Amino acid sequence: MEKKKRSFFERLTGARSEEENEGVKKLKVNGDKKDGDWLEEAEDAELTVDLYQTPTEIIIQTMVAGVKPDDLEIDIARDMITIRGNREESRKIEEEDYFVKELYWGSFSRTLQLPAEVEPEEAEATERHGLVTIRLEKVDKGKKNSIKIKSI
Repeated sequence: MEKKKRSFFERLTGARSEEENEGVKKLKVNGDKKDGDWLEEAEDAELTVDLYQTPTEIIIQTMVAGVKPDDLEIDIARDMITIRGNREESRKIEEEDYFVKELYWGSFSRTLQLPAEVEPEEAEATERHGLVTIRLEKVDKGKKNSIKIKSI
């Protein structure tokens, strides 16, 4: 099957087209217990990112327009980062009243393997007009530290 190129809005928001969503398994934990089956399937949309490096930092940028910074969760390990959030629709419009519906509403996440080890304690995240920039300081493996031996 030939893979269809994603639209600008799908790439910007991390949304998936209807064809891509067919056959995707979702897990819903707090659902109705119909027919004794309370586990249904759910999946977060994948967040789109830019990941690049400078000599001393790894930088990640992502668009999260419509999401408050307090509603984002960023978990950082030495070699991995996970960004999670939820974009909630503020109004209810009936499906039959839409002519075009391309914006993604719901939960999203992205886990990235980092190209170099970082110092999680030194991480810094800023948001401006929906663009989140995360700066991760690389571990300086050439850095040496001398210590004095104390006699006790």
